[in-house]
Amino acid sequence: MSSLKTLLAAVGVAVGLAVTPVAAQESGGTLVMVVQPEPPNLAPYLSTSGPIGQVASKVYEGLITVGPDFKIMPGLAKSWEVSDDGLTITFHLQEGVKWHDGEPFTSADVQYGIMDVLREIHPRGGSTLKVIESVDTPDDMTAVFHLAEPAPYLMVALNGYESPIVAKHLFEGGNPRENETANKPIGTGPFKFVEWKKGQYVRFDKNEDYWQDGKPYLDRIVVRFIADAATRTAAVESEEVQYGAFGAVPYFDVERLSQLPYIDVTTEGYGYIAPIMQVQFNTEVKPFDDPKVRQAIAYALDRQFVIDNIWFGFGKPATGPISSLFKPTGLYTDEVIDFTVDDRMEKAAALLDEAGYPVGSDGVRFTVTHDITPYGEEWSRLGEYVKQALGQLDIAVDLRYEDVATWLKRVYTDYDYQFSSNFLYGLPDPVLGVHRQFHSNQIRPGTVFVNGMKWSSPRTDELMDAATTETDPEKRAALYKEFQQLVVEASPIVFMHEMEFVTVYNDMVKNLESTGPLGVYTNFADVWMEQ
Repeated sequence: MSSLKTLLAAVGVAVGLAVTPVAAQESGGTLVMVVQPEPPNLAPYLSTSGPIGQVASKVYEGLITVGPDFKIMPGLAKSWEVSDDGLTITFHLQEGVKWHDGEPFTSADVQYGIMDVLREIHPRGGSTLKVIESVDTPDDMTAVFHLAEPAPYLMVALNGYESPIVAKHLFEGGNPRENETANKPIGTGPFKFVEWKKGQYVRFDKNEDYWQDGKPYLDRIVVRFIADAATRTAAVESEEVQYGAFGAVPYFDVERLSQLPYIDVTTEGYGYIAPIMQVQFNTEVKPFDDPKVRQAIAYALDRQFVIDNIWFGFGKPATGPISSLFKPTGLYTDEVIDFTVDDRMEKAAALLDEAGYPVGSDGVRFTVTHDITPYGEEWSRLGEYVKQALGQLDIAVDLRYEDVATWLKRVYTDYDYQFSSNFLYGLPDPVLGVHRQFHSNQIRPGTVFVNGMKWSSPRTDELMDAATTETDPEKRAALYKEFQQLVVEASPIVFMHEMEFVTVYNDMVKNLESTGPLGVYTNFADVWMEQ
């Protein structure tokens, strides 16, 4: 337990979710939630940007849902069978499902959405779903997936956050990257899009034709965008806002708010994502084309300091590309280069000298630009820390802070950057969340949250490919051990810390435990409010 969590527990704050009896459910009410920053679009089929998923998940759905303890539960598919050889999955779809424009949902939507949209343009779909060779539609209510090889990781990835199904009749014949649903989403979910007032809010109203009888319980969800941190905190305190996840309420305000009798705090609802905060390099531009320079930066940045002073104790130092949450599976190893040694600054300076970057007559080795993740105050403070820390090595750092859309384009389309802060999700299996960052086939200009470092190696590609299909746990662990060691040695990324997010919510919001490990990334069909 982190120092802040210990403090919260000491003052009696809930750090888990209380279970509410099913019989107490009530219908009605408007849930006002805050998301920071405002998403650049509402197209989860196009981007895995955190704010997009928090908002659009109320509209779109997947074939399955992920329940507590990662139990795979029915979604748009009511049941399924997997062949003995693992190469065929037959999904039987829910009947009576309609898109929000009134058109019927059929297996044709599943086939088109998987093969023509998610596999092609979804940031993780190109890796996660590439194993799907084809989808047959023998009738409107049956979709048959044919796989190139067994893929035990696939089922969990077919949830609405990870693999949102889109309407074929709205996408076919056009460029999915330019579809008008990017700003006016049309899905099958429990809430219908009403309007988006840029800079203010998105409004969703109850889908009266939702296929799950009696749901959703809420009449409306309003997602507010409040740029100023103090104003977000004040909105929660005054009960104008009842819910904020992913640190929408600044960490430094959590302790004070948690002492209010009507406010609860939890770190539950993030088990699916296994996020790692990182500093990533463009390995094709100087000086970060040299692994010695990248290692030097890895030594220079103090992970525990960042956790304690910027993220207020929420998190633990990361050692590599795979989270320690995978330790029980055997896929995690800490037998990698340790960048947290006592003489780390001396090692960093020596590496810079070896790389041919001595201190110049002006007292500076070189000047670089750090692009800050535009997700709020913690990230700005991280940028200031990076500047100060590298200054101790006589490296001058300029900071650049842009809006989300501009930053994403700079890093993942134009590659017009030197190094940037970021955080990516490890997800329930490395195939889902880790491979996309490091495989050579994931250098995909215009696709966000993939290999933006433009680093890869034949050996790490080989290891990831082998681990994708390896079913023997010990052999798979050995493959990932070598993979982690090679990636940490090359250091295309400085793995800073395993993030621990906080959700702050009003106690009138009930049944949040129903959201399971996906938390705010679920559709909130089962969430209700005490009237």
